[in-house]
Amino acid sequence: MHYTFRKAEISEADSIWKLLQQAIIRRKNDGSNQWQDGYPNLTVVKNDIEKGYGFILVEGEKIIGYVAVMINNEPAYETIDGKWLTNDDFVVIHRVAIDENYLGKGLAKKIMNYVEDFALQNNIYSIKADTNFDNFAMMKIFKNLNYTLCGEVLLRGAPRKAYEKVLK
Repeated sequence: MHYTFRKAEISEADSIWKLLQQAIIRRKNDGSNQWQDGYPNLTVVKNDIEKGYGFILVEGEKIIGYVAVMINNEPAYETIDGKWLTNDDFVVIHRVAIDENYLGKGLAKKIMNYVEDFALQNNIYSIKADTNFDNFAMMKIFKNLNYTLCGEVLLRGAPRKAYEKVLK
């Protein structure tokens, strides 16, 4: 399969939101509390895209994955119960989602690899992320991609597991 990873366009917001809605339902069906409080939503997606944070994984013309990618832009990460591996510039990832018809093909890992390339292209050697304590699928991805559990951060009032990967 041939995949393209690129910035999302505002005209794609509705398609991205549909993909995220699948992930929200999947989180609920997995017994997770993550994304069960009205976040993320279409406004968040549009904001991501308008600020240049929204990235999509595309097969042909079909959007099959989404991630928000920011540089040094997560105020919640300023305070951690634990310790980050680095204090330099970092890329932040949020809202990773894969189309339900493409699950089990390693596409979340592929998105994470594209994000690593994005970081390196920007001369940034750290990726930071967080996830809910009951998002076992994302924790497994972090483990498989050699992210280090650094502690806990508070995001939108809830404790989250905080991870970092230092790139070579």
